[in-house]
Amino acid sequence: MKSGVLILAIVLIAIGVVSLAYQGITYTTREKVLEVGPIKATAEKEKTIPLPPILGGLALAGGVVLLVVGARR
Repeated sequence: MKSGVLILAIVLIAIGVVSLAYQGITYTTREKVLEVGPIKATAEKEKTIPLPPILGGLALAGGVVLLVVGARR
């Protein structure tokens, strides 16, 4: 039980730090713009899923709390 809590704490801390560092997830999609016979044109568009800083802060704080509680037991 103790090792599971410590692993969860470390994962939450890592997720919190990464979330605060990157502020969002960016990915690229290809969309078909034009198709005339054998000629095809595509466009690449970047889309971003924003991650609010509060989410990273909560994950980091939750990981620290679990780490402290797991270390006391």
